[in-house]
Amino acid sequence: MENHTAPAAEEKLELTPETSELEALCAAVHPAVERAGEALEKRYYERLAEEALGPKWPNGKPPEETQALLDGVQGELDRLHQTSRALAQSYQSVVGLEDELSARVRDVRKSRDRKWYVLNPPANAGIDLEERRTDHFAQGINIYKILLVCIVGSFAGVIIEMMWAYARYGVIESRRGLVYGPFNLLYGAGAVFLTLTLYKYRNKGRIWSFLGGFIVGSVLEYACSWGQEMLLGSRSWDYSNIPLNLNGRICFTYSVFWGILGIVWIKDLYPRMAKWILKIPSKTGRPLTWALTAFMIVNVIVSCVTVARWASRREGEAPAGPFWEFVDQRFPNERMERIFANMSFGDEG
Repeated sequence: MENHTAPAAEEKLELTPETSELEALCAAVHPAVERAGEALEKRYYERLAEEALGPKWPNGKPPEETQALLDGVQGELDRLHQTSRALAQSYQSVVGLEDELSARVRDVRKSRDRKWYVLNPPANAGIDLEERRTDHFAQGINIYKILLVCIVGSFAGVIIEMMWAYARYGVIESRRGLVYGPFNLLYGAGAVFLTLTLYKYRNKGRIWSFLGGFIVGSVLEYACSWGQEMLLGSRSWDYSNIPLNLNGRICFTYSVFWGILGIVWIKDLYPRMAKWILKIPSKTGRPLTWALTAFMIVNVIVSCVTVARWASRREGEAPAGPFWEFVDQRFPNERMERIFANMSFGDEG
């Protein structure tokens, strides 16, 4: 007769002693609360009721015996307050442990459930582990990772917005924010701020990602709109005709989109991009990152100069020297209008 033994893979992992200890402590809390309630009732409730039915205190001051009772009650209240705060903090900590563990399991299942028609993103925990094992140049959140996130985000945001505009209006329209290449630093800055804000929540539930995206995106969009108008006298977007807007710079609808983007970014797009960055060798990645950063810095400077000169031309100012004549030749109004199709100036109604 054959002897069949269960494979080792079917053996269940034992729970950690720490979670078992935590479960036992929690199970003991409720009986302890009931015992404390019975003790308080026995010691104080009847005495307080008798005091309520007694005569008025002379000169509004309780007798020594009553004062001792009140002092004892206040001591119990202080201790209960401290205990309730400690229990509330412990509850939040346990909820956080549950949230992070469930999020990590969900990410792993999603990353491993691969189908031919969709490529699910890698799990953030797997990215973290691989970055540590390879000692990658863009490990965690360092200067290289931030610069690459900004550059890739500036590019991807423009492409996505152009696709959205085409799907909605049926036209291909420039959504660029810089004169050279399909880049818009608003999206790059948004990607950076979302990453910095949400990175510590990458292995937690989606609600934190939504709230972070909602707040960070709204603040960033308002600051960029205000800064552009103060420095250049122009606005690239205006939500004045959309309900629940704030000075036309932000609105509730797009803030919700920022919240959704926070979830999509840290749970889907960021791990994909981090996985792609992992494929860049450190020897190549460092100089490549600095070269792309230098290009973007020059791009920003040229864009600011040309937009400022464009605004001056609109006011009828003649070029004040050969340099500005060169700018007018290289970046005439027609070219600027094609690049910045949605830009408006303060003199426009």
